[in-house]
Amino acid sequence: MHHHLTLGKFGEERASVFLIDKGFIILDRNWRFSHAEIDIIAKDRNTLVFIEVKTRSSVEFGRPEEFISNKKMLLIQDAANEYMKKNQHDWAIRFDIIAVIAKPDGTELISHFEDAWW
Repeated sequence: MHHHLTLGKFGEERASVFLIDKGFIILDRNWRFSHAEIDIIAKDRNTLVFIEVKTRSSVEFGRPEEFISNKKMLLIQDAANEYMKKNQHDWAIRFDIIAVIAKPDGTELISHFEDAWW
C-alpha cells in the first residue's frame, strides 16, 4: 500500500475514535456513490453529519483542511443526497472536516471543523 493511502487510513481511524469520544455515533465509513466517497457518516445528537477527513504528515505545504476543493465538496454533497434518499432521512444535516496531522513522534494533532461548508 502506498504511504499516502496508509496515512489516509490512519487519519480516518483516529478521526473515528475522536468522534466517538465526543459522543458521535458512527453510521458508515467510506460510503461510495458514483465518483464520490464520504469518509465518515455519523450522528451527532439529532444531526446527520457527513465528514471529510484530511490527513497530512506536516503542514509544510499547507494545513490538511486547505486541500478540499469545491469540486470535492460538490461530490460529497451529491453522495450525501443519495445517502439521504436511500435511508429516507428527514432531519438536520451538516458537513464537517476533520484535519489530522500525523507527527513524526507517533502522535497526532486533530482539528474538527463543524459545519465547514454548505
